[in-house]
Amino acid sequence: MATMVRTTFETTVGRFGVLATEAGVRAVLLPSPKLRRSTSHAAGPAAKAVTEQAVTEFCEYLGGDRQAFDFPLDWSLVGRAQRVVLGTLCDIAPYGHVVTYGELARRSGCPGGARAVGQAMARNPLPLVVPCHRVVAANGLGGYGGGLPLKRRLLALEGAIAPELPGPAALSIPPL
Repeated sequence: MATMVRTTFETTVGRFGVLATEAGVRAVLLPSPKLRRSTSHAAGPAAKAVTEQAVTEFCEYLGGDRQAFDFPLDWSLVGRAQRVVLGTLCDIAPYGHVVTYGELARRSGCPGGARAVGQAMARNPLPLVVPCHRVVAANGLGGYGGGLPLKRRLLALEGAIAPELPGPAALSIPPL
């Protein structure tokens, strides 16, 4: 069994977590009230180096300074059918682009269609890296494990959707 490093880190959109082995990042934990601050040091130097690289690259991405991730991935939590869908997503939805659940199903040869793709996205252990936030419903944003505000923020960061305008109270428009 591979030894694993778990660390959490603060970003502009909340606390994220990373689980990594010597092979690469195994899971990304999205911001959640349940995600507690932690760092484990039970793994060897290779897993620690992967974790440090991942944290740096996530912070660069969320700061608008990175469009792709270079750290290695550990795909051991992903089954064969789900990996086909996730791989197709990476191929057809680069930074700044979105794809519908139906189109991703069609392009990945997914027999269950859009609903099966939605389930694959919900079980994606590598969000942001395997960009399930870029998968949208035909009539709107669809869902997201990190919540719709985070999905909107990520898509706006990438320029795939317009940033939300602040409400009238936040605008300083002088009266006529």
